[in-house]
Amino acid sequence: MNPQTTSILIPVNFQPEKLRKLLTPGNTSSAAEQILVSERYENDRFGPNYEYAHMLMAAVPEECLDAFGIPREAGEGVVAHSTPYVTEKGGCRTYSPSVSGHDYIVASWGTGSYFGFSLADKVWMTLGLTPRSIGGDHQKLIYDDLEKPIFAVAQGEVSNEYYWIQKRNVRWTMRNDYLRKYLWMRNLIGVRVFYYETDLDDVPDLRQLMNEETDITVKSECGKLEYRLMEHMGRLRLQVTAAIPCVDTALCNTPSTDGLLWPGHRSPMNHAKANALIHEEHVFLKDTFLERYEQNSIFNTVPFKYGETWSCSPSYGGQWGFTQCIRVGRNIIKVPIRELYMPKPDAEICHAHYHSISELEAKSFGLDQEHIVEKTDAFLAELLRLADSLFAFASELEISTCSEELCGFNRHEISNNGWTNYPRLCELAEVAPLEMTEKKFLSRCKLLNEIIQKIPNGKIRKILIAMGANARDIKNLQSLKLLQGIYTVVDKLNENGENVQALKGGAINIDILVSQKAMAPLFVNNDLRNADAHAITQTVQTCLTSLDFDVALLNDGYGLATDFMFDQITETLKIFASQCEQILERD
Repeated sequence: MNPQTTSILIPVNFQPEKLRKLLTPGNTSSAAEQILVSERYENDRFGPNYEYAHMLMAAVPEECLDAFGIPREAGEGVVAHSTPYVTEKGGCRTYSPSVSGHDYIVASWGTGSYFGFSLADKVWMTLGLTPRSIGGDHQKLIYDDLEKPIFAVAQGEVSNEYYWIQKRNVRWTMRNDYLRKYLWMRNLIGVRVFYYETDLDDVPDLRQLMNEETDITVKSECGKLEYRLMEHMGRLRLQVTAAIPCVDTALCNTPSTDGLLWPGHRSPMNHAKANALIHEEHVFLKDTFLERYEQNSIFNTVPFKYGETWSCSPSYGGQWGFTQCIRVGRNIIKVPIRELYMPKPDAEICHAHYHSISELEAKSFGLDQEHIVEKTDAFLAELLRLADSLFAFASELEISTCSEELCGFNRHEISNNGWTNYPRLCELAEVAPLEMTEKKFLSRCKLLNEIIQKIPNGKIRKILIAMGANARDIKNLQSLKLLQGIYTVVDKLNENGENVQALKGGAINIDILVSQKAMAPLFVNNDLRNADAHAITQTVQTCLTSLDFDVALLNDGYGLATDFMFDQITETLKIFASQCEQILERD
């Protein structure tokens, strides 16, 4: 081997992509970017695409950076190799794993055959992170910031084995903003300490670099980078050992609430000004503000009614929450600006600001329009009415059941605790923007259909049989057909002015299979449920047209179609319940 000291390094165009990334310093442009902080990588061990790398990140004080050359750990690829040799009691008292006397981001230990990895204690404890593990044989450790919450701040494989070839690749990453915050707090520089190896084609340009030698070593003038290029089995093997400063103490740009100018306000707002407000000043938000929280079960977004208003105040555990977020109009939320600035992560307030609109724009939407939560509540009210009536029918016909069994909802529970224990209601009441997609519209129709069809077929069938229906005629009928059969009987009895005693035998000589126009929305919605599986736009439009919906409105989205189906189904349940109540109330 012929060592040389020169500034001439392997040209970029000959550097494999993985090597280029290892050599490239990071930047502050993306806070959420995952930065590589430790790795053991091997590909095609004995093949033509062979590539190997191991890397760890040292945390070096800025003043020590010039003197920090290529440490011993660059060759070993772990912070601690093997275990301390101890021959007497207390011989390990001063043992302190390090990268040549400096801290590290990921704790890594190995013997050459077995390896273990975890985020360094100083890192996760300084940043207030919480670890969790996933996987079976292939376990990973993930560190979350549960206070915010931000998940997967750092993550990587727990262990690895090596026997001729590597069992699995190990890759540890950390969010750019958290890594930089840690380094900034401790005034340290993140240094990639690594070894890289691959085979390159034997081409004249590389041969020229070798200056007619068969094995050369090229060192950078700063002493932090060393290339070795040598002949190997008809190709040229490239080996790189380096200690590259790649993450400095510059912080990522993070969202700040100071200086936010809210629509309708003449001057920027901050925490101090908001807290000093005496008069109740409001801001208006589009309800798409809620989607971030509705789509993640870690947040509480259960709507609740206070007086005559509906509140939609998302919160996270006992850490923070929005308060006094009142729904007004179809897609608008009104919230006092003082409450908006109550303690919570600035990122959440910035999220609200992104969805803010002026009062003038809010009024243009119509603040008296019914919103999706009101529509869900109206649907639920009529479903409970119908369940109560069917229960009364069952009691009259000596069929054992209860209202909750018939509809899946407990009126007493809802009265006491709202929708807290009914996540499907919350799902039904999720944001329904005017520009809603066809797919999400069909999903909402499917959910409506599933809730309605919770009414047990067996109980409805027993009611019909007790009314005088032929068991053989209805044995294969499903819930909607059975419900329609009950409606047909009740409608005929009301037409004749009959009372509840007439229920028994009331279906005799009545065609319970006849279609009822009043029940059509339930069947159309069921057809839309089936369209969900096929995503056929024409089928959707045909279904909506059958209920006299203007499909030209779909050009701007399916939000109005969602409103329409809610209204149609609710009206159907209302008509059905009213028919049942008429016969129950008649002496």
